[in-house]
Amino acid sequence: MKKINIITLGCSKNTVDSEHLAAQLAEVGYKIVFDSDRTDADVVVINTCGFIGDAKQESIDTILRAAQLKSEGRIEELFVVGCLSQRYADELRPELPEVDDFFGVNDWADIVARLGAKYNKEVETKREISTPSHYAYLKISEGCNWMCGYCAIPLIRGRHKSVPMEQLVAEAEQLAEKGVRELMVIAQDTTYYGVDLYGERKLAELLERLCRIEKIEWIRLHYAYPTDFPDQVIEVMAREKKICRYLDIPFQHISDNQLKAMKRRHTKADAYTLVEKLRKAIPDIALRTTLLVGYPTETEEDFAELMQFVRDCRFDRLGVFAYSEEEGTYSATKLSDDVADDVKQSRVERIMRLQERISLENNARRIGQKMRVIIDRKEGDFYIGRSEYDSPEVDQELVIDSSGKRLMRGKFYEVEITDAEDYDLYARLVK
Repeated sequence: MKKINIITLGCSKNTVDSEHLAAQLAEVGYKIVFDSDRTDADVVVINTCGFIGDAKQESIDTILRAAQLKSEGRIEELFVVGCLSQRYADELRPELPEVDDFFGVNDWADIVARLGAKYNKEVETKREISTPSHYAYLKISEGCNWMCGYCAIPLIRGRHKSVPMEQLVAEAEQLAEKGVRELMVIAQDTTYYGVDLYGERKLAELLERLCRIEKIEWIRLHYAYPTDFPDQVIEVMAREKKICRYLDIPFQHISDNQLKAMKRRHTKADAYTLVEKLRKAIPDIALRTTLLVGYPTETEEDFAELMQFVRDCRFDRLGVFAYSEEEGTYSATKLSDDVADDVKQSRVERIMRLQERISLENNARRIGQKMRVIIDRKEGDFYIGRSEYDSPEVDQELVIDSSGKRLMRGKFYEVEITDAEDYDLYARLVK
């Protein structure tokens, strides 16, 4: 029985792809590990990211390390899959002769065949979970139709393609039977789900069906594109207790000049209206957003508008990135990268300093509140958990004093918030 080490880089959507691949291979007898530090596997599969420059470099560095192990005879075969391979396989092949083969983002049947097995349609809803066993990601669609000016995803992944609802429900049910209690719903654009299959947006109905799965206790919604945000989704989120009061909604910018240059499909007024609508319907919702600074033509006035947007909306969670030119995108081919790198970095730092203050103030208001939390792990004498307002890996955590009581990973407990920092909360166990 050969051992295959699947190394996953990049986003949580890649994680889901790797887990589906692992299920196919496990079905025919391979032993699967997910560990970038392991060197004892017979076969290594690297699922790469090719989204931005830093991610590409991480992928290349990982391939080079594995190639060295191959040349030393410590692994038998090396395969590269995913976004980097999709875009650059022809360039990489002559530079990396140690790699036995390259596969794109839709070539899962081919890599299964290359490993001596046959792709099994009956296993399509199965996953070998690589995350902690109590949470998992559910990828509801692939690709994107929006073609934002800076984004290479449609060039890599293609147009939006929804996964049939019955298949998603079956997959979620199987995850629940494996012990998953928290489900993160993901896609490049979750709110567009269903248009290609059913002629209309069906995310609200999908969420309702997922809520009926008895063993799933939390459902969390990520990557919700703000344009034409479905009112039905807001209604379902407000009504269904299993859906976390949390929404990841990437606004990217607020200046109408920048939104137009970025080829976004919403305006400044649309963004403010949506934030107001969400908070009116779900008063305790935690909003997460990502912003992009230094995009071509961004002026200090544009950036000042963005800073004011952050002040006004007081997002609970926020990430900000400096623009980097990605080949083949509209901005790379039609616009000049005219904002200096030091200006980009300064703008990143200015927003994050502002957000740090906002986050501390938001957290301080939580002191004295009781929250239901899920336990992720133990560190020293303390347990680390999260509330419904925080997603794993990207958001803040709670440091919990259990007063000597043993807590179980993946179980829910009630805690009281005792102290706050800018990106962490401290709590004591209530029950």
